[in-house]
Amino acid sequence: PLFIVRCKQIFNRVPQKYFNTTSQGDILSRITNDVSTLQQGLTNSLPTIISAATQFVGCLLMMFVTEWRLALVSIGVTFLGILLTVLILSRSQRYFAARQKSLGALNGYVEEMYSGHEVVRLSRAGRKIGAQFDTLNAAVYDANWKSQFLSGMMQPLMNIVGNIAYVAVCVLGSILAMNGTIEFGVIVSFILYVRLFTSPLTQMAQGMTNMQTASASAHRIFDFLESEEMPDESEKTVKLTDVRGRVCFDHVRFSYPSDPDKIIIRDFSAEVLPGQKVAIVGPTGAGKTTMVNLLMRFYEISGGSISIDGVDTKSVPRWNVHDQFSMVLQDTWVFRGTVRENIASSKPGVTNKQIEDACKAVGLDHFIRSLPDGYDTVLDDKSSLSQGQKQLLTIARAMLLDAKMLILDEATSNVDTQTEKRIQAAMQELMRGKTCFIIAHRLSTIQNADTILVVDGGDIVE
Repeated sequence: PLFIVRCKQIFNRVPQKYFNTTSQGDILSRITNDVSTLQQGLTNSLPTIISAATQFVGCLLMMFVTEWRLALVSIGVTFLGILLTVLILSRSQRYFAARQKSLGALNGYVEEMYSGHEVVRLSRAGRKIGAQFDTLNAAVYDANWKSQFLSGMMQPLMNIVGNIAYVAVCVLGSILAMNGTIEFGVIVSFILYVRLFTSPLTQMAQGMTNMQTASASAHRIFDFLESEEMPDESEKTVKLTDVRGRVCFDHVRFSYPSDPDKIIIRDFSAEVLPGQKVAIVGPTGAGKTTMVNLLMRFYEISGGSISIDGVDTKSVPRWNVHDQFSMVLQDTWVFRGTVRENIASSKPGVTNKQIEDACKAVGLDHFIRSLPDGYDTVLDDKSSLSQGQKQLLTIARAMLLDAKMLILDEATSNVDTQTEKRIQAAMQELMRGKTCFIIAHRLSTIQNADTILVVDGGDIVE
C-alpha cells in the first residue's frame, strides 16, 4: 500500500517528458510484475536466508569448540565454494537485470499492439508485428535461460563443496584419531556438524538465486521512484485570481528536453485579449498543440515568457495555472465508472441537474437516457460508446467545469457534420465571455474566430 501511494505521488510529480520517453507497458510492468517479483523474493527467500545464516553461525561456533583443526579444514573448503558462488553471482546479476528490462520492453510492445489491434489487422501488419514480437521474446528468452543457468549452478556447487568438506573431515579426523590426538566420537560428531554446516549454505545459495531476481526488479522499481520530479513550487505565493483572460506570448522559444537541438517554437509572440476567440491553424508538426502545452505549463519554455493577466505563469504554481482552463482534446478518455462520475470528474460537488444540463447542451442527454441504467450506466474502455459519443462526453466535462479560458484541440474531429453543428451551437454558449484557443483543420470550426494565427515552423507566418 505504501508503494502504491508513492506511485500516485510520482505520477503527479514527474514531468510530461517522462511519459513521452517511457512506454505505458514498461511503466505498468514496473508497478505490477516487478513489484510482485520483489514481494515474492522478500517474502519467500529473505526468511530462509536469515534462518540459514543463523544455523550456519551456530554450527561454526560448535565446530571450533569441538575441534579447531577440523573446523579450519571445513572452513577452507567452504570458502572455496563461497568464492565460486560470488563469481557466479557477479556474472549472472546482469542477466537478471537484462531479463527484467527486456520483459518490460515486451510488455510495452504487447500493450501498444493490443490497443491498436484493429489498425494492425486493417493494415495487414500482423506478420511484421509478429516478427518484432519474436525478436523481443527472444531477448527475454536469452536473458532468462542465461540467468537461470548460472544461478542454477549454485545449489549443485554447494552440494559438491559440502561433500568435499565431508571427505576432508573424515581423512584428517582419521589421521588425528590414529595419532591419539582426538577420539573417534569427535569424528562422528564433526560429520554431523559438517552436514548441518553445509545445509544452510545450500539454502542460502537457493535464496540468493531468488534474491537476484528480486534485486533486478528492485533496481527498476527504485529507478522509477527516483525519477526526476518537477520542481517543488510550494514556496510560490502568487496566485491567479479573478482571471479576465488576457494572455501574452512574448518571444517564446521551445525545444523538447529529449532533443534540445531541434527547435519546435522559434520566436512566437502574440497577445490575446479577454473574451477573444483565437484560432491556431497550420500544417501538422507546426507547433500548434505544443503552444497549448506550453500555455498549460505541461512543458517549461526554453526562452521568453507567457503571462496571464500580466502575471508570468512561471511565477505561480502549476495547479493554479491548470485551474484557469477547460480543455477538450482530440484524444478522448473514459475511465471505469458511471456516466455521471465520468462527466463530473472535472468538478466534484456538482448537482445532477448541472450534469444533465451539460449533456443536453451537447446533445448527449437522449443517448444517455437510452442506456440500461441511464446516467448510472457503468462505462470503461470496452464500453459501447462510439468515438464521437466519447468526445461529446469530454465536451460536457468542459462545459461543467466552466473555467475562464477554454482550449479546444481538434474537439470536433470525430463527429459527423450534423452533430458538429449542434456542438458548435453549444460551444458558442460555452465560449461566451471566455478567452478561447481553438486548434482545428476544419474551416467550419474556426469561422467565428476573432483572430486566426497561421503557424508554420514554430512562427506566426500570417
